[in-house]
Amino acid sequence: MSSLPRVILGLLLAVAVLPGARAGPPAIAQTEINYLLRFVETSGCEFYRNGSWFDAAKAREHLRQKYQLLSQGNQITSAEDFIEQAATKSSLSGQAYKVRCRGGEAVTTNQWLRAALAALRSAAPGAVQRDR
Repeated sequence: MSSLPRVILGLLLAVAVLPGARAGPPAIAQTEINYLLRFVETSGCEFYRNGSWFDAAKAREHLRQKYQLLSQGNQITSAEDFIEQAATKSSLSGQAYKVRCRGGEAVTTNQWLRAALAALRSAAPGAVQRDR
């Protein structure tokens, strides 16, 4: 993952030029959430939601929409909030979201995304600080 610090820097710069008047999480949280959304989209994994499996692009779009709604209401202030409130379970059914990669065993998206967030933070400790 040698290009990871460049990706993080690019995301930080992109967030820095966004208008500041919009409600939402702090810039570092937005950067980490954007990373997680891209991680989902590029994973090639399948995502289980409300009884059906979806491809990574559909999963990313669903999570992005939930994130936008929650962040507009200032309900997300960290990447952990995003995982817990938008990416863990269905708001309608309460069923846990799951992910299955390359035919492997399905795991909860909560577990999977928390591991991805931990990997991001350990790969670039100076570029991404913990929200809490």
